[in-house]
Amino acid sequence: MGQKPSNLDIFVTHRRALLNYASSIIGSRSHAEDVVQEAWLRFHEASKGRFLEDSKSYLFRIVRNLAFDGRRRMKRESQIITDDDFDTAANACTDRVVSPETVALYKDEYALVMNALAQLPDRTRIAFEMHRFGGAKLREIAAALDISLPLAHRLVTDAVQHCKEQLGWP
Repeated sequence: MGQKPSNLDIFVTHRRALLNYASSIIGSRSHAEDVVQEAWLRFHEASKGRFLEDSKSYLFRIVRNLAFDGRRRMKRESQIITDDDFDTAANACTDRVVSPETVALYKDEYALVMNALAQLPDRTRIAFEMHRFGGAKLREIAAALDISLPLAHRLVTDAVQHCKEQLGWP
């Protein structure tokens, strides 16, 4: 009788199909990569080295659920962070002549943001600072803080929303 394939073999064999499946749900190949990686971690944890019945279906279900969660999260985040926010910041940085009123305005806003960050729980503040100031990717934040990728995303999103509320932005 033949030997059953390991869970790793199943994952490696179907990785491309999993990526295509996640990508079709999310609409982004790079986010699909993150989803498939998270799915493997959950799949591996669930199996704890033992063979699961119908492992392929179970793996695809994990990817499906994570992809839909990711799509919902991206939609929520896009409602919170708009391109107008980045355009405003970019235009402010390109002005070469800065009026005293502009300096005062941005000093006040800077103080509000610093106060808002000080109000956040440490883990949320660190995740935000790593992402926005350090340019860290969500998976890097998750690894550094020893948390899941979805939690890292939620912490950054919560911090952005808190700062926007403190600034009185919609």
